[in-house]
Amino acid sequence: MKIFMIGGTGLLGSAAARLLIDHGHSVKSVALPPLPEGAPIPEEMELVFGDYNKKTDDEIREMMAGCDSFIFAAGVDERVEFPAPVYEAYEKFNINPLKRLIPLAKECGVKNVVVLGSYFSYFAKAHPEMELTQKHPYIRSRIEQEEVALSFADDTCSVSVLELPYIFGTQPGRKPVWTILIEQLSGMGPVTMYPVGGTTMVTVHQVAQAITGAVEQGARGAIPIGYYNYTWDQFLAIVHDAMGQPNRKIIHVTKWMFQLFGLHMRKVYAKKGVEGGIDPVGLADIMCMNTWIDKKYSQALGVTKDDIRSAIFDSVKLSVDAFTGKQKLVEMKAE
Repeated sequence: MKIFMIGGTGLLGSAAARLLIDHGHSVKSVALPPLPEGAPIPEEMELVFGDYNKKTDDEIREMMAGCDSFIFAAGVDERVEFPAPVYEAYEKFNINPLKRLIPLAKECGVKNVVVLGSYFSYFAKAHPEMELTQKHPYIRSRIEQEEVALSFADDTCSVSVLELPYIFGTQPGRKPVWTILIEQLSGMGPVTMYPVGGTTMVTVHQVAQAITGAVEQGARGAIPIGYYNYTWDQFLAIVHDAMGQPNRKIIHVTKWMFQLFGLHMRKVYAKKGVEGGIDPVGLADIMCMNTWIDKKYSQALGVTKDDIRSAIFDSVKLSVDAFTGKQKLVEMKAE
């Protein structure tokens, strides 16, 4: 198959491109420069540099011509800060592009679309009593993104949204999103204060497998992605080891204590002139539960076992280097 991808030089896009090419497919992508120094971007991938949001419809059609599949591996997550109202940024980078690009793809004869979404959507639907879409602009935007994407599915074109969880792995030259975690832990002194709960997680390679499976199977609908379900204590034990602090103590924080910290963070956001995509007070409800997902959904797409410990370890090590200034790394962009 011939595949067109938005975001093919990113951490997830480049890994998916490599696997798709290894499976015999051809990949073309448009992406923002510069390329991270040393990043393993597949030489066989055809690259067009530029901002796809600034390209005309005809330019997009020209790039998509003859393609069988379209992958949207771009956008921004809740860790990228924007001025209020933050929802406008999510519309600009995560939602509105799909309203434009998927119809253009279908015009060009694309038969399959894969969108990278968030596992927050899965939990918002699974736990309506938590009112996650009302409390968190980012989660509301991800639900809207799903609804927009899936609205274009029909007999001629399958559409799937992969609800991605915590992802670990590195791309040389690119700053990991986990640098934020290292900043937080470094500010806590000699101990780690964290709630009782946990999350599901996958490696970058497993995301590439899920994307490849969705393309090759013509997957449809919203698909929750998860493989390893860890408590925070299990996860932090690996993080501490990678930080060179294997004996670092964990002090469990209650939900009300987390909410007090959230009130403080609201003031920090206000002072900085930004709005969080995840409300820091409401985040306590999420962090104090086990946001776990059965791996059967991922396995159905062909995802197999991987070394999650090494992936976490590598992510944290590079994040420490980024935090301490030991490496010059490309920042995450809204592409």
